[in-house]
Amino acid sequence: MDFSHTLKQKTQRFINSRHMLKALTLASFLESIIVPIPLETILVPLMQAKRDKLWLLAFLATLGCLLGALAGYAFGYYLFDLIGDWAIANFSDQQTYEHVKQQMNVEGFWFVLMVGIIPIPFQIAMLAAGATQYPLHLFLLAAVIARSLRYFGLALVVYFAGNQAQQLIARYRWKAVAALALGILLIWFVVKQF
Repeated sequence: MDFSHTLKQKTQRFINSRHMLKALTLASFLESIIVPIPLETILVPLMQAKRDKLWLLAFLATLGCLLGALAGYAFGYYLFDLIGDWAIANFSDQQTYEHVKQQMNVEGFWFVLMVGIIPIPFQIAMLAAGATQYPLHLFLLAAVIARSLRYFGLALVVYFAGNQAQQLIARYRWKAVAALALGILLIWFVVKQF
């Protein structure tokens, strides 16, 4: 039995589970902090099967991810407090760390927003924001925007494309990611001019 067939079977059981909403929130939380499998592999089929709960599913996926983002931020914040001096001494120097911290404070919002959209593990943004003690409210705002674009964007595709959503997402995913990334870079450039 191949992996995709097994995943489809498990997804079908998940869709019909009475704990589906809680499990989706937990899966989103885990995906944002440790699980390397993108949530879309279960979210899109779930949205297609439960169109009456489409927006709730997008909301719960976003909520789970934000809870995971808070955990990742706290991990970076407190772990760096514990081993930060050792890490700086062994992997860098204080001047470089201060430069990275300053850059994070200046461009952190855009960094978190961009990492939340492009296919780079979001854990990088969470840990960097926590380690540099980037303001939590700005980190959360960027994470809310990025993850809402991701999950509500998927819901929008399912809403309009129905059962063809998975095929459309597979076909145009990278073009959509590139367009969003370019849009964010353009907005960042315009904002930076003022």
